[in-house]
Amino acid sequence: MVVDGVRGVVQGAAPVPLSVLDLVTVGAGSTASDALRTSVGMARLAEARGFHRYWVAEHHSMPGVASSSPAVILAHLAAHTERIRLGSGGVMLPNHAPLVIAEQFGTLEALAPGRIDLGLGRAPGTDGATAAALRRSDTLREGADDFPEQLAELIRFLDDDFPDGHPYARIHAIPGPVQGSAAGGVQSPHRPPVWLLGSSGFSARLAATLGLPFAFAHHFSAQNTIPALDLYRESFRPSAVLDEPYALIGVSALAADDERDAARQVRAAALSMLRLRTGRPGLFPDPADAEKHRFNAAEEDFVRSWSANVVHGTADEVRAGLDALHKRTGADELMLTTHSHRGEQRLRSYELIADAYGLPTA
Repeated sequence: MVVDGVRGVVQGAAPVPLSVLDLVTVGAGSTASDALRTSVGMARLAEARGFHRYWVAEHHSMPGVASSSPAVILAHLAAHTERIRLGSGGVMLPNHAPLVIAEQFGTLEALAPGRIDLGLGRAPGTDGATAAALRRSDTLREGADDFPEQLAELIRFLDDDFPDGHPYARIHAIPGPVQGSAAGGVQSPHRPPVWLLGSSGFSARLAATLGLPFAFAHHFSAQNTIPALDLYRESFRPSAVLDEPYALIGVSALAADDERDAARQVRAAALSMLRLRTGRPGLFPDPADAEKHRFNAAEEDFVRSWSANVVHGTADEVRAGLDALHKRTGADELMLTTHSHRGEQRLRSYELIADAYGLPTA
């Protein structure tokens, strides 16, 4: 058996399926409404050009990232698309009760049958104080011991199979399988497949042990990519949902009509990341403002290091970089995330990459 939507059809000259990760970036001078309109345009473009799936990520307390509510955004995108798979990359499980996630994604599955992925992470997706506010607790439940327990509970809610005598045996996530077993009920043929996300070996090993697909955050943990993928593949156990390992990697990529424009946008993205890492998150800066910023030596080192992991340049340069990354990692799928000040720049980047690979036009 294979998880719904894991094996994508490779079209054009792409070596593996290409997908999109959207952070719903809010640039200086624009609003969250502008960013969400861009997301709709990007999802439609991704669907029209043959990208395999479109995920949104959960982040909190970051002015330049408007993806704090993945389930709400995915419902909106489902209403504006017809075929492309939609999912979370990811929902941060420790921030939520498993039953809440099961019901949210059961609802999404009912809205877009057979198109929903549930990607899960164990990081908070924010700073410690915000995580405590989300969880209504001073204790951050994000340790290695809690996550597997929460994951197991969530999967049981999705499958509606708590054993007799369990405290939750008579609790049902709705929409969900229990509706198919009720009098007159019709069982849905789908339930959202679970993916594990990670940036280290922990989730790689857990995904392998459970026989689940694995998504690795190469875009911010490039030094750990090969070790994590090796661990996942070596430890993988076939399961009822997946016969063999399947790993995608998230890749920061930006294509522009000329190399200089791409470099300007990447430098602005690096400044945005620098501000986030130093506790000063803000709206995504205009490249012109980033050019005026005076970086000290340590900041310049950070910018060089961060930019080195962004595949950027002209369309042909980005294609060459993605092909080289695929060859180096053996990833089964590349999920591209693009950071830029304006929405039209992100749309143009995906258009150029689709053209470079000869992806179909609809």
